[in-house]
Amino acid sequence: MNISVRFFLGYFLVLGLAAWFVLNTVTDEIGPGLRQVREETQVDTAHLLAELAASDLASGQIANGRFSKAVQAVRLRDPGAQIFDIQKESFDFRVYVTDANGKVVFDSEGLHVGHDFSRWNDVARTLRGEYGARTSRDKPEDPATSWMYVTAPVLWQGERIGVLSFGKHNVTLNPYIERMTGRIRSSGLVMLMISTIVGVFLSAWLVRSINRLIAYARDVSAGRKASPPTDGGSQFSELAHALAAMRERLEGKQYVERYVQNLAHEMKSPLTAIVSASELLEGEMPETERQRFTTLIQEQANRLYLVIERMLQLARVEQLQRLEDHQALDLAGLVGQAVEAHRVALQKRNLSVKLEVVSGASCHGDAFLLQQAIGNLLDNAIDFSPAGSAIDIRLEKTPDSFCLKIRDHGEGAPEYALPHIFDRFYSLPRPATERKSTGLGLPFVREVAHLHGGEAHFRNHPEGGAEVLMEIAAG
Repeated sequence: MNISVRFFLGYFLVLGLAAWFVLNTVTDEIGPGLRQVREETQVDTAHLLAELAASDLASGQIANGRFSKAVQAVRLRDPGAQIFDIQKESFDFRVYVTDANGKVVFDSEGLHVGHDFSRWNDVARTLRGEYGARTSRDKPEDPATSWMYVTAPVLWQGERIGVLSFGKHNVTLNPYIERMTGRIRSSGLVMLMISTIVGVFLSAWLVRSINRLIAYARDVSAGRKASPPTDGGSQFSELAHALAAMRERLEGKQYVERYVQNLAHEMKSPLTAIVSASELLEGEMPETERQRFTTLIQEQANRLYLVIERMLQLARVEQLQRLEDHQALDLAGLVGQAVEAHRVALQKRNLSVKLEVVSGASCHGDAFLLQQAIGNLLDNAIDFSPAGSAIDIRLEKTPDSFCLKIRDHGEGAPEYALPHIFDRFYSLPRPATERKSTGLGLPFVREVAHLHGGEAHFRNHPEGGAEVLMEIAAG
């Protein structure tokens, strides 16, 4: 299973369980909480009514006195109360009064007058001087007939002469319970949706960061240039830097080993020739022979110097992960400067240059590296061009890049050599001298092209000669 799916499912499971627990706890507590609040209000109401009923109960007029008439008058009123979005259209209460023995002497519904309520919990506890309350159903099998009663003692001249019980129908709380439960569930659903969106975003962010690390690791394993991702948070950045440091150490060790081997191989032949020639020079020989061996030593020494210089250049660009000097450049101008720099070499071989460049060839890059790369391509073209021929140079614009094409009119490269043209130290004999170069020029060109977001290619032109293409990202 994809890690993003696992992370999201885990996040959603934890969030869902927490939301379910909280919502259930809150909704389960709404009903009891409202009943507790209402009971507290009923206590106040019961004591107030008990005080109003005291004089009528003491004078024996509780059934038809002012208290009784006031209770009945209230029932005729229209509350006209808008409580939030709930309209209260009637009064839902009951009041009954008992004497000191628990016998009902007043009932607002007229149903229980004369009944003995002394055993009811609310009346019995109040008669004993305690707080009395009870919840009862008119029909034991029907929960919708449940009422809650709260009692208060009726006092007259310091004596307890009866009990007043004030009741409210529990059904009247249902609209408020349903309203609050609905609002809480709606808010919980919205919160869950928002949290889900956040979870999706976090999952996507996490997966993107991991995928960037995977892509970086793949680039490293494939030997491609890549910068460690650093925008995935501090921990991901530290991991990326740790991978980059490990890569640099491993590559550095392998790089040194490989280059030492290559350098030793390339330096072996020139050094052997120099040692052999110097040993021969120690003896007596004709001046012409001495001059020939001296020239050989100079040529081999120059070859060693060139190999070392080219290797240092190539090593520098191969170790770069990104350009250090990044500025706007006129690519056409750089090509023109390279041609002028090789004017003397062109004249020695009686070579002409056909230059075609697109206008407005502007790119961003390292001018020094690009000049060296273009110079290497011109060196190769001069070496492989027949005397008196032409070198074609074209700078073209593609949708995303500039393409520099340099073609000579020589014999081209053999088929067997084409797969190895960009290998280090691979070189073909120059037609004019039959000598090989260092084999480091084209690898250098390819590395410079990579640093500039492009690529280098070599092919035999259909009309003859060899053509090298160097692409550079535009912009």
